[in-house]
Amino acid sequence: MYRSKAPLRIGLAGGGTDVSPYCDLYGGAILNATVSLYAYANIEPLRENMIILQAMDRQEEQQFDLTGQLPLDGKLDLLKGVYNRVRQQYDMPLTGFRLSTFVDAPAGSGLGTSSTLVVAILGAFAEMLRLPLGEYDVAHLAYEIERKDLQMAGGRQDQYACTFGGVNYMEFYADDKVIVNPLRIKQQYLFELENNLLLYYTATSRESARIIEKQSQNVVDKQEKSIEAMHQLKIQAQLMKEALLKGRVHEIGEILDFGFRQKKQMAEGISNTLIDDIYESAKKAGASGGKISGAGGGGFMTFYCPGNTKYAVIDSLSKFGGAVKHYQFTQHGMTSWTI
Repeated sequence: MYRSKAPLRIGLAGGGTDVSPYCDLYGGAILNATVSLYAYANIEPLRENMIILQAMDRQEEQQFDLTGQLPLDGKLDLLKGVYNRVRQQYDMPLTGFRLSTFVDAPAGSGLGTSSTLVVAILGAFAEMLRLPLGEYDVAHLAYEIERKDLQMAGGRQDQYACTFGGVNYMEFYADDKVIVNPLRIKQQYLFELENNLLLYYTATSRESARIIEKQSQNVVDKQEKSIEAMHQLKIQAQLMKEALLKGRVHEIGEILDFGFRQKKQMAEGISNTLIDDIYESAKKAGASGGKISGAGGGGFMTFYCPGNTKYAVIDSLSKFGGAVKHYQFTQHGMTSWTI
């Protein structure tokens, strides 16, 4: 068996500036950190001449006779897309196998689940075929599969976050150029951030592609308010980097709050009445700032709770029907191994 796992990520600053055409025109910057929630992939070679695909967390399965290309029909397309590209690009032998996957967070939750799953599946295939792929190779290939082969709207940070792991400041430019800068943050600052940063699932999911398409169209249409918000989010990423490296963790809530206000200006649908109510309730209970994870519209939110306010914030959020998710920051990105 060939196994792989890749960590999901929390975006801390700059979210949305990794989406084309903004990053192609102006350059994007994002700061994110991987957490102990994972996407898993497992490939088991079969003697039978068939391909079995299973999403264990969604109770979905499809079976096919052995073929070089699997049909994209909206069901398990991430699994099929990776297989199709690997088969085409690396001359993969035509043999039967079972590919099974599992993700620790629901799709549409804002932690980069789709891209992380693609990277995990790629990792399992790379392990099976002994492909000599470095981190940048895996992340770029995952980006091409998701954004070009499968035509799924989105940014570029997720593929790189889960492949590299840890806390990273990332820069995005035209022609798919990405530079990942790992940050060497003192352990005590990371512990304090981990202690104070609350991860809350709103018990809603969203169609991120629709929001991202609106955001991209705003740049094409030269909507000044939307573009200026993205400029400000890029500045937010720089402020967040400086605060973490210098140990000024007490400033993080305010930096998040600044970003939350800017992000809502990027596109319609990023926030809504429920999200605004949750945010205000958390702030009244002691949070100094927070953000919507991913494209917005639902999914996870994060709140910075200074001092000992975390427990009051958790209590204030109980009336909204969501759930607090426990996590730790992780230093390792996608990992694969053979049984």
